[in-house]
Amino acid sequence: MSGIETIKSLLGTGGYIDNAKDMEPYLVGWRGGHAGKAALVAFPKSTEQVSKLVALCAEHSIPITPQGGNTGLVGGGVPDTSGKAIVISLSRMNKVRSIDKANYTITVESGFILTQLQEEAAKAGFLFPLSMASEGSANVGGFISTNAGGTAVLRYGNTRELVLGIEAVLPDGSVWNALKALRKDNTGYDLKQLFIGGEGTLGIVTAATFKLFPKPVQSETLLLAMKSVEDAVALFAELRKEGGDSLSAFEIISRTALELVLKNIPDTRDPFAEKYPYYILAVFSTSSELIPLRETTEKLLEKKLTEGLIPDALLAESVAQAKSFWHVREHVSEAAKKEGRGVHFDISVPISGIPEFIRTVNPEIANAVPEAIILPFGHIGDGNIHYNICLPKTWDDAKFESAKDTMKKSVYAALKRLHGSISAEHGIGVERREDLKEFKSKEEITMMKALKKALDPKGIMNPGKML
Repeated sequence: MSGIETIKSLLGTGGYIDNAKDMEPYLVGWRGGHAGKAALVAFPKSTEQVSKLVALCAEHSIPITPQGGNTGLVGGGVPDTSGKAIVISLSRMNKVRSIDKANYTITVESGFILTQLQEEAAKAGFLFPLSMASEGSANVGGFISTNAGGTAVLRYGNTRELVLGIEAVLPDGSVWNALKALRKDNTGYDLKQLFIGGEGTLGIVTAATFKLFPKPVQSETLLLAMKSVEDAVALFAELRKEGGDSLSAFEIISRTALELVLKNIPDTRDPFAEKYPYYILAVFSTSSELIPLRETTEKLLEKKLTEGLIPDALLAESVAQAKSFWHVREHVSEAAKKEGRGVHFDISVPISGIPEFIRTVNPEIANAVPEAIILPFGHIGDGNIHYNICLPKTWDDAKFESAKDTMKKSVYAALKRLHGSISAEHGIGVERREDLKEFKSKEEITMMKALKKALDPKGIMNPGKML
């Protein structure tokens, strides 16, 4: 019996699909720019089954592409075009294993959807703070493997800061159970960090233990008009100082991004009578009922308006209005996708370097590619800007790729000058694999390859990704 037939026998009826049409959603990336082929898509239902499945793949040298909700943006969860790989989806592994209220932790399996994780935490009286536009389909294994960030990194950190322990199946099929719920454990290398952001190249995360936080009982959401990115960065420094730990989000949206949302997304309206170059979406929250958050926020807002740093502002008067503010921020990518062909940069620089990046790169791209619609938006509070550009749908592939290369040179030159990163939260995948050597030293690449070879000597685990 061949390796693939043995795998089918292991998984049983309902445990896999191998029909080309049924497999198609698992073989194409969210943006449509990455597509592959597979021998089958597997749906194991337990860690034990994942272990046996991976062991079979190792025995028969069958490549594995682990896949979460397939909402990745760099092709990390899409197999290559050989058709030899199997895609392993953990969507059937979606149970809560435990909640420890005294320890503020929750342990769940990797197929658990992010919104479900948020809801389970809320039902128990806690907050799980990771939040992003794809949270309705992104799952635990996926956002761990990409070290997802989202909108609350400013206060709570990336996924890397939220994970206390993991369970993973290694490339030989053995199970490494490190579901510790300890906040302090100084006993050698912190091996779980190799799998957080590892993009499934070192093993398959099957479960994780996360930190929980006190549930906010007060929240104030503001939409602020800004004259410039420089003013936005200055405002961030002042709000963080004066608002303290209550500042939990600080997002920037360019006017160009807002206009595409207004054009392409229903039920969107222009928030201010006057147009401004940039807007800031800020959130203050607290788990204490003793703090007069509304009064404090109003005073802080009045002060900044009086000083002239903010030309106009809106303070949400209801949950519905707060959601309408977020509606704009969360639909920028969708609006851009409807507008034209996109070039996407997920960059990070020191917060102090954001104005220089925008000030230098915007005009360079506008001069080199006049048809480009430049859409900076994202997490200014942690230095992560989604620097996206729309190009005309009518352009052929050659013209598109030429413009993309031109724009990449400008973006990467600025990142090198500012000591930034080409991937703040989306990962490397195949999209940025060839660019990695420009931003990692030879020593770093050598260490990464050594780790890969040590843990995955046959190279079956998500081959062709990252390295």
